[in-house]
Amino acid sequence: MPADFARMVLINELSVIHLTIVLQVKQQQDIAEIKTCLLRQGELSRAEPGCVRFDVFQSKNDESTFVLQECWESQGALDLHRLAEAYTTVYQPLVLPRVNRTPYPCELIS
Repeated sequence: MPADFARMVLINELSVIHLTIVLQVKQQQDIAEIKTCLLRQGELSRAEPGCVRFDVFQSKNDESTFVLQECWESQGALDLHRLAEAYTTVYQPLVLPRVNRTPYPCELIS
């Protein structure tokens, strides 16, 4: 692999935004609807420009716990995501009011 190409790949990997977000549903009766909303959010988010990966997990140990693992090409792509349909019509109005949210911005180390 040419040195210039390897350097370009490294720079691109360093600019990628990795987020892990833990959501804890506040009310047991909201779990099914939150799950449906998160599935829709994932579908819409994956179709957005700049989305490298958007995975939605539900804990096997605690059904009220969901984990989002997001990977965006750049901070600009993440900023656009926060203005897009998935965020503004699903996540912000339908999910956020009914969960406790703990974000973990991550750095890829290996």
